[in-house]
Amino acid sequence: MLDLLGGLSAYLVFFAVIALYYALVTLGLNLQWGFTGLFNVGVAGFVLVGAYTTGILTTPDDPGRIGGFGLPVPVGMLGAMLMAGFFALLVGIPALRLRHDYLAITTFGIAVTLQLLALNLQVLTGGPFGMNFIPRPFQDTLGSGQAWNILYLLFVAILVLLVWRGFAALTDSPWGRVLRAIREDETAASALGKHAFRFRLEAFVIGAMVMGLAGAVYAHFIGFVAPEDFLPILTFQVWAMLVVGGSGSHKGAITGAVLVWAIWTGSGALLDQLVPPESKAQAAALQVAAIGMALCIVLLFRPQGLLGARTRGSV
Repeated sequence: MLDLLGGLSAYLVFFAVIALYYALVTLGLNLQWGFTGLFNVGVAGFVLVGAYTTGILTTPDDPGRIGGFGLPVPVGMLGAMLMAGFFALLVGIPALRLRHDYLAITTFGIAVTLQLLALNLQVLTGGPFGMNFIPRPFQDTLGSGQAWNILYLLFVAILVLLVWRGFAALTDSPWGRVLRAIREDETAASALGKHAFRFRLEAFVIGAMVMGLAGAVYAHFIGFVAPEDFLPILTFQVWAMLVVGGSGSHKGAITGAVLVWAIWTGSGALLDQLVPPESKAQAAALQVAAIGMALCIVLLFRPQGLLGARTRGSV
């Protein structure tokens, strides 16, 4: 009985950490799409940049690849945010001059290119073998047991809270009101003297920085990253989370992340019990179908999402 309770506790902590990791990514996308109308379909690429950046900075020396500087974890996480933001700036200057479908195609292509680079630049990323020995903070003190998992969960929860409250302050400020004006009618916002492109670029970079932070959170929790962790399905999951929770609402972004991750893991566990081993590879596509059904239900009965965007405020 104690073993069962211990296993359930460990799983719940793992579930919560990954759900909050997704919440960080969804908060970043919500700033870009929910408040600014930027159709970013390259979410996985910015998460990848953050995860690999912190890995390169914090892992021990590895003669097989460039990097392995052994820096402290906070430095790695800060570096992940800065590198993701810098990359978003480089991408955003030309890409944000595009609109709607064209921006989506461009950002999707960039994310796929980054994933292929991670797969092939073995001298930097470890290639298809991935990057090992990414340090886990506090592990020297607490070891690798449940106490460490709980402390890391608390750490990630604090990060999500800080990002949530920081974004709420930003989007309720005059800067945030300009973003909403640009989302609704960019021509009218420009006519009022607002530099629409600059505001769009700022929102794109800040959102990407939070995605990079999420990538670092994931890397330091798992201790290993590989190119298959950042396939386009990650972008689909995050968009589903935002739509289900409610675009334009920070609470909605977090709620959608937890709910969709619960559907994803729950459907996976159910398929694992019902489907014979030889058919599990084909049945895995049913997890995507489960998310699709959740999207259809939400869009039919509550098109604005479970929480949706409030008319006043953005908590």
